[in-house]
Amino acid sequence: MGAKDHDFVAVGGHSSIIAASDDNGGVTEPLFLIPLWADLIAVGLGGVQGALFASGFVGQRRLDLLGVVIIGTVVGMGGGLIRDLLLNVELATMQSNWYLLTAVGAALLGMLLANIFQRLNAVIVALDAVVIGLFGAFGTSKALAIGLPEVPAVFVGVCAAVGGSVLRDVFMGLPVAIMHVGSLYAVAAAGGCIVLALSKSLGAPLLAAAIAGLIVTTVIRLLAVLFDISLPEQRALYRRKVAVETSTIPIVRS
Repeated sequence: MGAKDHDFVAVGGHSSIIAASDDNGGVTEPLFLIPLWADLIAVGLGGVQGALFASGFVGQRRLDLLGVVIIGTVVGMGGGLIRDLLLNVELATMQSNWYLLTAVGAALLGMLLANIFQRLNAVIVALDAVVIGLFGAFGTSKALAIGLPEVPAVFVGVCAAVGGSVLRDVFMGLPVAIMHVGSLYAVAAAGGCIVLALSKSLGAPLLAAAIAGLIVTTVIRLLAVLFDISLPEQRALYRRKVAVETSTIPIVRS
């Protein structure tokens, strides 16, 4: 179903519910629904992960308690905000009290758990993998449901998946992680979003496609961290090219 055939409206006061509308403005069949509880799980996990990351940050200036809560909230809500801004629909996170309450509560919980999990980096990595998988799946699914083609839908999903971490790094004054050499992050999100879009285009139910995309993103991210898999450094490629080219230059000895 393409966007050119229907107008799309939010129903039920929640913009994660997308429905087609007729020429008279009446709502017809629902096309897409992110259950509130599912959206809140993603927000909550993001809030916990962001707070754990911020609590363990050691830089020139350590974050205070409010700073940790802010970072957790930004990570929890960032993906959904970016998704809906790109799709030009009502911001789901602004349509219910529960989003901000969940993000703040999860950030506080993450801050309290920081001492317990201080040496368990695997917990942060695992939460991070699940969070990017959830936001990527929700973003791509919502984009497909309102009629975007597969490639733009994947783009929206990837932006939603990495949006929280990008905002986190900006707020903390850190180099944006996805722009530098490191374990696959945006690539993991893209892999899951592509699987979701392809599965949907092949006729799979949207829910099944979304679950498949979530699993693929999570697995790729965890394997990348476990085996230290990353994309090659651009300067390393350049140095290798220069080495190959200069190796053909004869050396004249006096």
